[in-house]
Amino acid sequence: MPSTFAAVDLGASSGRVILARVTPDTLEIEEVHRFPNRPVRVAGALHWDILALYRGVLDGLRAAGAAAGGRLDGVGVDSWAVDHGLLDATGALLGNPVHYRDARTDGTAEKVAAVLPPDELYAATGLQHLPFNTVYQLVAAQGTPQFAAARRALLIPDLIAYWLTGEAGTEITNASTTQLLDPRTRDWSPTVAARLGIDVGLFPPLRGPGDPAGLLLPHVLAETGLEGPVPVTAVGSHDTASAVVGVPAAGDDFAYIATGTWSLAGVELDAPVLTEASRAANFTNELGVDGTVRYLRNIMGLWLLQECLRAWEAQGRPQDLDALLAGAAEAEPLRSVVDAGDPAFLAPDDMPRRIADACARTGQPVPRTPAEFTRCVLDSLALAHRRAVDEARRLSGRSVGTVHIVGGGAYNALLCRLTADATGLPVVAGPAEAAALGNVLVQARAAGVIGGGLPELRALLRATQPLRYYDPSGGRAAWDEAASRIAERTEQRTERQTEKEDETCA
Repeated sequence: MPSTFAAVDLGASSGRVILARVTPDTLEIEEVHRFPNRPVRVAGALHWDILALYRGVLDGLRAAGAAAGGRLDGVGVDSWAVDHGLLDATGALLGNPVHYRDARTDGTAEKVAAVLPPDELYAATGLQHLPFNTVYQLVAAQGTPQFAAARRALLIPDLIAYWLTGEAGTEITNASTTQLLDPRTRDWSPTVAARLGIDVGLFPPLRGPGDPAGLLLPHVLAETGLEGPVPVTAVGSHDTASAVVGVPAAGDDFAYIATGTWSLAGVELDAPVLTEASRAANFTNELGVDGTVRYLRNIMGLWLLQECLRAWEAQGRPQDLDALLAGAAEAEPLRSVVDAGDPAFLAPDDMPRRIADACARTGQPVPRTPAEFTRCVLDSLALAHRRAVDEARRLSGRSVGTVHIVGGGAYNALLCRLTADATGLPVVAGPAEAAALGNVLVQARAAGVIGGGLPELRALLRATQPLRYYDPSGGRAAWDEAASRIAERTEQRTERQTEKEDETCA
């Protein structure tokens, strides 16, 4: 009889609970509950509605239990990175966690650079510069009454697990996204903590994927109708860490692109790359499952298209996504492309206008129709994927023969085809639920249902999950020319950022 596990997978735009039935040779998943993740702006600050998310988790566990006959063999939780909740001395939450897209960290990176220069920060943590990293959030919070009352900081998946079990821990793959962890020692960086006055004791003890994280509390069992005991297992709680486990690669000569609101593109390594060239290219070294390092770059991702769709709907022009993608496939290729890593696209609201402004500013035709905007977005993402894959293999020395696209973007056939054409490499698309699958695989291995390392886990994926394949087509010259245009703009932006940092440090 298969063992049953629930994967709680929280994304930036929605959450889902996946029920998995696992044997040594089979792996079947079923989405039993999906719920929206809608940020809320209160008094000018953007927050996550964490209680609504927790309500969705409980509803999902109830649905999973009903589908599994009232009994689960385990639960694991993964989510997005960097954000956290602050708890007081009684364990009560001190307000809804602030959203990483909130403006409270504006200017904080410059303040940090004045105390701890960017090259030293990178040498200590190997993390790419993102203005909303946890380290900047904590520095921005220093001196506030809420922070003064805080006695515990829990990253989002650890907060959910704490509410489910009453036991607190800090899962290491997500801890590595805080810019407070040393990827070589796999422990907190004393250099960063001391220089910035951050007490890493706010975070409970570190734990790794596969470690026990407690049992569902009695009131949680009553709320969900589950029969206890139900263990909660720490998984790769950063959703990308779980998604990389869910990459069905054979061998190690692959690049991955975990797509959704963000695209996270890179390679899997055994050790971090902490060179100055790596820092200049804004690559990050985040910890993965089984002692691996996720060497990758964050790309704005399908957020660009999601925000366009939201803007058109607000204007009374809602778009059918399938029809929009069909129109984009027929639109003129590479007519207009933008730098998908430009921070100008980070904030919400009126994305079509910002894309139009970027095209006009660089002397390109401005998209006229939703289909042309969509083609611009997808061509631009494919170019960003190409650049990230090329630079990851150059900086790490890892050869790449195949690109794996997992996550929601695996459903987007046009994006997959364009990525194959842009990179000149074959693309394997799927599974779309890679994060949930990686979550489940770690749980099942911890429970003794399956064995082996990452190669064995991925072999089970290849044997059980549907995949699609895209070979690159011709037209390399057009992609090369477009890539050169984008590279020039990106280098100019990087130079401006470096000059700004140098002025701050001086």
